[in-house]
Amino acid sequence: MTRQQLIDLIKRKRSFLCVGLDSDITKLPECVRSYEDPVFEFNKRIIDATLPYTVAYKPNLAFYESYGIKGLVSLKRTMDYLHTKENECFVIADAKRGDIGNTSKQYAKAFFTKEGDFDFDALTVAPYMGQDSVSPFLEYEGKWVILLALTSNKGSEDFQMFENAEGMKLYQKVLTQAQNWGSEENLMFVCGATKAEKFTDIRKLAPNHFLLVPGVGAQGGSLSEVCKYGLTKDCGLLVNSSRGIIFADSSDAFDKVAGEKAMEIQQEMAGFLSAL
Repeated sequence: MTRQQLIDLIKRKRSFLCVGLDSDITKLPECVRSYEDPVFEFNKRIIDATLPYTVAYKPNLAFYESYGIKGLVSLKRTMDYLHTKENECFVIADAKRGDIGNTSKQYAKAFFTKEGDFDFDALTVAPYMGQDSVSPFLEYEGKWVILLALTSNKGSEDFQMFENAEGMKLYQKVLTQAQNWGSEENLMFVCGATKAEKFTDIRKLAPNHFLLVPGVGAQGGSLSEVCKYGLTKDCGLLVNSSRGIIFADSSDAFDKVAGEKAMEIQQEMAGFLSAL
């Protein structure tokens, strides 16, 4: 999906919501557990209920890889289903890959091609090993790298806030340096909602790049604060909510409740978009 297609999708749905498919099998509602593939059944119902309000989905690979081949089959079936919703959603592999160049080439092939079975639109990538570990992912037309910059977890303080002799923090270096590798057409950054006070500085360094923003909802991040400092004329945000939507309810009506939660967020987002 191109940048313009993503912008058009956001405008059409009046939403910049990303639903995280962190489909922990131990938390699935009882009503889907008897299915041959309960994770896929759960994901399918969540997708059906939230699609009118959502522009992106983000399967977290850990919740699939941890169950070996069965988990990857669930992921493949989920991706096949999402591919039937062509032009209705942008799909992100939350895998946080990043290795030496020849290894990254294989990861890129795995996530970005039909030969690799999944054909995601985007992939989260760790920047720690530098340009040659990121560049292979940027070679695919219509695909996106979402580079970790300032994350929402407590441990982000350990390295990301480290300052060099010139007073530049590591996450700021990532934001500036990486723009030499990719463009606004294929490079986004992960910036956590729990660090919303940093968004003014982030926008000074990356004024037009899309930001993937985790941490809203269960992690305590504020959507209004993120929008206040992070929105651009093209929106420029994909705000993720995972547990707050997909595990909002554990009854037989879990999907209906998930849809209602997604609609509530979408309606709030529509208000912010109308002010642009």
